[in-house]
Amino acid sequence: MTVNTLPAPRAASLRQTLSHDRFRMLVVIALLIAIFSTATHGFLSVRTFQAIAGQMPALTVAAVGMTFVLLLGQIDLSVGSLLGLGGALVGVAITQWHWPVALAAVFAIAVTGLCGLLSGWLMVQWRLPSFIVTLGMLEAARGATYLVTHSQTQYIGGTLEAFAEAHIAGVPLVFVLALALVAAASLVMRRTVFGRYLTATGTNEEAVRLAGINTRQLKCLTFMGAGALAGLAAVLHTSRLGAADPNAGTGFELQTIAAVVIGGTSLMGGRASVTGTLFGVLIISLLDTGLAQVGAQEPAKRLVTGIVIVAAVIFDNYRHRRSS
Repeated sequence: MTVNTLPAPRAASLRQTLSHDRFRMLVVIALLIAIFSTATHGFLSVRTFQAIAGQMPALTVAAVGMTFVLLLGQIDLSVGSLLGLGGALVGVAITQWHWPVALAAVFAIAVTGLCGLLSGWLMVQWRLPSFIVTLGMLEAARGATYLVTHSQTQYIGGTLEAFAEAHIAGVPLVFVLALALVAAASLVMRRTVFGRYLTATGTNEEAVRLAGINTRQLKCLTFMGAGALAGLAAVLHTSRLGAADPNAGTGFELQTIAAVVIGGTSLMGGRASVTGTLFGVLIISLLDTGLAQVGAQEPAKRLVTGIVIVAAVIFDNYRHRRSS
């Protein structure tokens, strides 16, 4: 039995809404570039945009996983801690266990994927809110990170840094990989049965369940995928720094959620755009880099990020009311 995701008129309306969202984001990006280039002379430079391209991949990868979670009408607060755990596992596997880089990366992604699967299973098995389950996973994964690293930074050195420094036609390889993931995830969401089922579940889960679709399995797979992508983000983040910091990823879940919501994905579920998420990541990265260049301290940067998150949620709520 098949499920029609949305009636044709509403589907067309959502496509038009997402198109308008992308236009608004382009305007915001242009305004940010204009503001920061006026505030500091060094903003409009190759070095600045290389820095942005270097820091975007990890956030982009994690945000893609969060996009699918929010499409279901759920939330995952554990991605920051899973990034920290994944980085810790990579660092320990390379420096202490002397594993090859590729094997260490696969191991970290597998472990964080299993953590995501556990969150999804607990949520559906005991009918618990995803907010509570992933909040618990946030604490558990952070504790495991400290235990694995003994609360000490693991300096990896050049074995992993070479991956972050690789370029294709002058563009960082990790940035190209992040774009490829966005393209693949967009196709999955828009062109596959799995993507249509996720959209339908986020729109009306009861109707999907009555149609014979296993929504419990969908949720478990989605959270597992988000966990695995958090692990991949950890590999990218660790390769950029050349070290595994046990505190890495603290607050990262807020940046991820902000990027996804700014990109047009609804917190209510049923509407998402992976391409929009990429724009949202760019906006967050521009803010972070621009504030750093004007000399803003960490408290000020967190204040601005918090304001952006609240503004994005208010706008999403307003948009949801208009479309309903």
